[in-house]
Amino acid sequence: MMGETWLDWDRDGKDWPHRSSTRFVETAGLRWHVQEMGPDNAPVLLLLHGTGASTHSWRHILPLLAQQFRLLAIDLPCHGFTRPLSPADLSLPGMTRSIAALLAHLHVTPAMIAGHSAGGAIAVSLAAVRGREAAPAVVAINGAFLPIRGDRLFSPLAKALFANPFSASMFSLLARTTPLGGNLLSATGSRIDEPGAALYRRLLTSPGHVRGALGMMAAWDLTRFASLLGSLSSPVVLIAASDDPMVPVRNSQEAARLNRTARLVLAERGGHLLHECDPGFVSGAIVDALSAVASSRAKEGVDAA
Repeated sequence: MMGETWLDWDRDGKDWPHRSSTRFVETAGLRWHVQEMGPDNAPVLLLLHGTGASTHSWRHILPLLAQQFRLLAIDLPCHGFTRPLSPADLSLPGMTRSIAALLAHLHVTPAMIAGHSAGGAIAVSLAAVRGREAAPAVVAINGAFLPIRGDRLFSPLAKALFANPFSASMFSLLARTTPLGGNLLSATGSRIDEPGAALYRRLLTSPGHVRGALGMMAAWDLTRFASLLGSLSSPVVLIAASDDPMVPVRNSQEAARLNRTARLVLAERGGHLLHECDPGFVSGAIVDALSAVASSRAKEGVDAA
């Protein structure tokens, strides 16, 4: 993956959303793209995008939450502007270890982790390894928690594409010269703004980013994830769009049954990219979740006394 063509911050990031909030951090074999916003003394909210996306997917959410949280948004390993400095483990455990190492390097302990799609699964995994006392609350937006139909076909296909060094370059060429990028966005069932769509198309023109997304899909295994979700002691809020064609709402409903303390928040419309289509709805649900967690923990403190 080291020889792939990656996005260049000076060229491709010159108009990136919240560019002034960006810094780059080297640790855990990666050069991370990190965006920070909000008061230093506020509770920390870690934001994790889904497969094939980047920090830009939180562009509308960040300003809405910057008063209540110290926000930390990152590009996942081998996505966007986060480049590998050595071979990267893009499996769920590998991603979890890498992000945990980044948080330790930054001396950051999140009070809450919000993840979109596959980022929701990473959020649960990160919360699980923190231990009961330090476990952050989890908010998942259209969380891709459960194995979906087609995994037996798609996972081997992703592995084959990832193994072929020319696949990512060919995909990126098609994204530059055909309507491929627009077609992929249409498949999400979400109508996002044109600047956001243009940023997705820009990501798809990077063979490194595409190879990172393929590698993540090829390494993803959720067959044992149900037990992890069911045993999680952290507060969990599941936000789902009823019209999401990529991760059907029944997946969030099933996740709520697996974790009986989870709270399910439904939106009628918005599709898979709900947080980009209706950032007010999603940010309101996140603030409500923070208030509920603070109230619950305060009550526990009183009871313990």
